[in-house]
Amino acid sequence: MRTGRGCLRLAMLSVIAMVAAGCVSRDISDLEQYTKEVIARPGGRIEPIPEIKPYEAYTYESGKVGARDPFQLFYVKTEEELAAQDSGLTPEMEKEIRHRNREELELYELDSLRMVGTLEDTGAQWGIVRDPTGTVHRIRVGNYMGKNVGKILNIYEDKIELREIIRNPVGQWEERPASIALAEE
Repeated sequence: MRTGRGCLRLAMLSVIAMVAAGCVSRDISDLEQYTKEVIARPGGRIEPIPEIKPYEAYTYESGKVGARDPFQLFYVKTEEELAAQDSGLTPEMEKEIRHRNREELELYELDSLRMVGTLEDTGAQWGIVRDPTGTVHRIRVGNYMGKNVGKILNIYEDKIELREIIRNPVGQWEERPASIALAEE
């Protein structure tokens, strides 16, 4: 019985090989004609390489009158200016940043955390979040997550809304909204 199947397979492979061999054409005259046409086209003019200006060295002379020292800060704030500068940090923000225990999900960047679901228990809405190590955490409104003091404001079935406290480019503290959408897997 096995030799019959082996012969049948060999016959099928032979038929397939013959059909495939019949699909190959050895006529390449159209390719040769196209190559001749491309070679016969007149060549274009190549633009010359632009002239490169030589490097001019500059020697700094510290003895010049009125010359600024390049190693000194361009603008230095006085102590009065530093004291008067508003950091934007409110007492509530300072309390959140400095005077509370950190939570486990604050070890990870917000974009590395994944919302995988929600859970409702006696009227309380819980969010289910997976960290980069694969550990699943249950969170609720008021918990923190992410490295930018992300306080959870709302938990919906498709997203978690947060408020983060960050420093802007000027160095002042400010709040910004953030969210994590339900991960599609």
